[in-house]
Amino acid sequence: MRKMNVAIVGATGAVGTQMIKMLENSSLPLGTVKFLASKRSAGKQLSFKGETQTIEELVPDSFDQIDLALFSAGGGISAKFAPEAVKRGAVVVDNTSHFRMDPTVPLVVPEVNPEALREHHGIIANPNCSTIQMMVALEPIRQALGLKRVIVSTYQAVSGAGNLAIEELAQQTRDFAAEKPLDEWEASILPASGDKKHYPLAFNALPQIDVFAEGGYTNEEWKMINETKKIMGDDTIRVSATCVRIPVMSGHSESVYIETEKTATVAEIQELIANAPGAVLEDDPSQQIYPQALNSVGKKETFVGRIRKDPDEETGVHLWVVSDNLLKGAAWNSVQIAETMYEMNLFE
Repeated sequence: MRKMNVAIVGATGAVGTQMIKMLENSSLPLGTVKFLASKRSAGKQLSFKGETQTIEELVPDSFDQIDLALFSAGGGISAKFAPEAVKRGAVVVDNTSHFRMDPTVPLVVPEVNPEALREHHGIIANPNCSTIQMMVALEPIRQALGLKRVIVSTYQAVSGAGNLAIEELAQQTRDFAAEKPLDEWEASILPASGDKKHYPLAFNALPQIDVFAEGGYTNEEWKMINETKKIMGDDTIRVSATCVRIPVMSGHSESVYIETEKTATVAEIQELIANAPGAVLEDDPSQQIYPQALNSVGKKETFVGRIRKDPDEETGVHLWVVSDNLLKGAAWNSVQIAETMYEMNLFE
């Protein structure tokens, strides 16, 4: 195949900058790589493979001669411009939630459901960051033992809320160190920028990510519930989630409880994880070895540990799952989707 021309939409954002890094080391045969952003960011410069490139303003004609468009600039931008990219012949991998539950759009984690890519009509959706890492950890277990129930509590890093949230947490940390009164801390973004109230995250835990929706669950929690079923292709799996933002810069952590159809020992489950693509087993309580958010930063893999049987439920298993939310949870999964499509000869 000829070299592929690629556009990154939202190139200046927290995920966009990581997409650039992932592309620099990608196996894709790259031709032109174009960085697109808002009119405000147009004209700024970024580096790609040692060369300086100028950011261009995002307009429909930006996608002329583009083969692959990686979107991470918000659902409204994807809704408006992804169809324009497809119209001009590009394949879109969208990192927003806009297309995820569209029945005509594949929702893909390459280690779990790569065959869904064959059903695309120009747009492929990248799942929610917290869903992706959980799927990598649970799919080998589901394949071997079946999966009846999932209860997950997340401990999500602030980078998942974007650069402004990162900056706000850093400022709140400085305010704490300066012994500034709590009521004088600036809090205008979290737990959800569009909600009525905002709270500081520094030295805190916020049991709300996104706004509240049906049944007292937040949109983030519903994403995990619905996306799990779609990716695994099984609406009978019972899923519940509680999503919490914590003052960690990068690296989402999850406490996951599952009930399987068949019973297995801890050693058997550890072996399943150790042999699973994209997963790394870190599980030796005797040596205090378990996944940690700090250690996941900059790595593409999903780390799994603290595997133990539930004391009261024969098929119940507890796991601790950690991954870099900006990489496997977003930028790397997007580029990995493109690489998988290339390997499957799905680009024309």
